[in-house]
Amino acid sequence: MPEISIKAEEVFHVGSFFVTNSLLLAVLTLLILVIAAMVLRSRLSLIPGKLQNFCEMALEPLLNLMDSVLGSRHLSEKYLPLVGTIFLFVVISNWLGLFPLVGPIEIESKHTVPLFRAPASDLNFTIALAMIAILGVHLAAILGLGFKKHFNKFFTLKNPIFSFVGILEFISEFIKIISFSFRLFGNVFAGEVLLLIVGFLAPYLIPLPFLFLEVFVGFIQAFIFSMLTLVFVAMATSKEEAH
Repeated sequence: MPEISIKAEEVFHVGSFFVTNSLLLAVLTLLILVIAAMVLRSRLSLIPGKLQNFCEMALEPLLNLMDSVLGSRHLSEKYLPLVGTIFLFVVISNWLGLFPLVGPIEIESKHTVPLFRAPASDLNFTIALAMIAILGVHLAAILGLGFKKHFNKFFTLKNPIFSFVGILEFISEFIKIISFSFRLFGNVFAGEVLLLIVGFLAPYLIPLPFLFLEVFVGFIQAFIFSMLTLVFVAMATSKEEAH
């Protein structure tokens, strides 16, 4: 039976810094996105080619969905970099975690670990990503409403009830980080464990339906994470009178 580790395994280290297989795949995903963005930008033109046409066709439904939440195409285009980047990073890293392209490697002749592991199956990654998403939400609110008006929603002296509710709202921001990170981590890690067990018990063609299921789950989890970020942005940037 293959070993199941809840934490990311160490692949190599640089000095005292250990590089895990989840970090390695996160860096690879980052490089893929950066290179793809540079290639796409170099090919932008008024008369779009096939690649630009495909990207525009993919962006249009996403912008329409964002319009339905934010109520404005201007706001959708403004917050697209945050929502779109989170979606692309999570979904591509999830899919690459299912197709690592390499087998296990030997570590110190004692045990073997996969060279790549889905970053979202590492709780450190999902917590960091959730923190970035929530900080992005608050930054968007500060830029949209102003620092004072935004934080007046959490800390106000209008009356004791509003003060108490504001403190609860502030605490809920930290709860969002926990729920964000554990939801993504739990689903992706459970999928990896399922594929590992099914592949050990029934190799060859039997795991293929489960593999396709995890491809779908990886997409859905990235979609949910990015859409929740979008909803939180819409709530945080709405006018105070609307609450």
